[in-house]
Amino acid sequence: MAFPSKEIVERVRREYPAGTRVRLEKMDDCQAPPIETEGVVEGVDDTASLMVRWSNGSHLHVVYGVDEVRKI
Repeated sequence: MAFPSKEIVERVRREYPAGTRVRLEKMDDCQAPPIETEGVVEGVDDTASLMVRWSNGSHLHVVYGVDEVRKI
């Protein structure tokens, strides 16, 4: 997997600032929270992945280009 460009990382940071509420649509991880779990974005890392605090207590990242969330 290629890392996203600096421009993409900055765009994702603008689109999902800390505090943005999201709902999980798809996550390719055996430890993923259930679909439709809600969470709060805590930040965006240097790979454009969202660092999310999920309502079930999980802190799994939303991987850019693999997993999907929707703003709520």
